[in-house]
Amino acid sequence: MPAQSVNGIEIHYDLTGGGPRTCLFVHGSGGSTMSWIRQLQGLADTTRVVALDLPGHGQSGGEGCSQIEDYVRLVRAFAETAQLGKVVLGGHSMGGAVAQAFALAHPERLDGLILVGTGARLRVLPKIFELLRSDYPEGVRFINGRAFSSSTAQALKDAARARSLETRSHVTIGDYTACNGFDVMERLGALRIPTLVIGGEDDQLTPPKYARYLARTIPGAVLVMVEQAGHYVHLEQPEVVNQAIRAFLATLAAR
Repeated sequence: MPAQSVNGIEIHYDLTGGGPRTCLFVHGSGGSTMSWIRQLQGLADTTRVVALDLPGHGQSGGEGCSQIEDYVRLVRAFAETAQLGKVVLGGHSMGGAVAQAFALAHPERLDGLILVGTGARLRVLPKIFELLRSDYPEGVRFINGRAFSSSTAQALKDAARARSLETRSHVTIGDYTACNGFDVMERLGALRIPTLVIGGEDDQLTPPKYARYLARTIPGAVLVMVEQAGHYVHLEQPEVVNQAIRAFLATLAAR
């Protein structure tokens, strides 16, 4: 597995595909590159796909952050160090918050934006913090139980829960702290970057209204709502999501 030293931290990433355009994907709270496994596999014939483990996650070194802006700085430094050039930046959940904040701060570095299962504001239920601090496995179970559509296979739910438990509790708590402080609702109208918004109709953590707000507020944004999918829409319905991303990339190529 490749790694890149970024500000003295070894950042693990996965890379597939090739071509002139790069999609850089950022995972959500307590996650890793595994969140994007179906995109790494399914889009490699279309574009270069890069997914990184944020500090303290997956196979990356260092510690996690408790502010979205700190993750933005890390992602920017990673892209520069890895010489990715302008990218289409995609993010799921907390990663979507990172992508939005990145786009607002550094629009000149982006060709496009892909926002998956996320929102312009990500307030966290107090119960999530209480459980993560008092009984981490139970907190992960609580979150996992609300992260998927009822139609999603139990094996996928169990695998996601197991991967979440691999992340240290204080890192995940820091991620949710970062989410809780995130709010760009009043700033999104300033974006002028081609944007694709993808949401799951059964998402309980970032409900469909979050995706619809993003699409309504970001000028020219394209909205794709996916049935029989929850918060992990890109894992639950990867073929639908990948088809939407392919179509979006085609529109960028035609510009």
